[in-house]
Amino acid sequence: MTFVVTQGCVDVQDKSCIQVCPADCIYEGARMMYINPDQCIDCGACEEVCPMSAIRFDGDLAGEDEKFLDLNAEFFEATGPLKGARKLGRIEHDVDYVVQLPPQGS
Repeated sequence: MTFVVTQGCVDVQDKSCIQVCPADCIYEGARMMYINPDQCIDCGACEEVCPMSAIRFDGDLAGEDEKFLDLNAEFFEATGPLKGARKLGRIEHDVDYVVQLPPQGS
């Protein structure tokens, strides 16, 4: 089980989640944040601080948000193994689904 960043984060990237994550498993892509499912410790700290309510427990995903479980994992397949988001910084990459979305928000 893991937490998942969903479409509400696209083009927002508030980054409050990074600051509270004790596992350092939330990475910044070009247009949204991604949680590494292999590093997430299921603490829920990120979900509580997300101002967009874009982070959900994978068991609570429904409808269109369900695809983001696989999309978060897919992001890490393309980047290879990563250890620690804070030092790494922004990764100029997103999964194809996110790349193809029209700009979100205002």
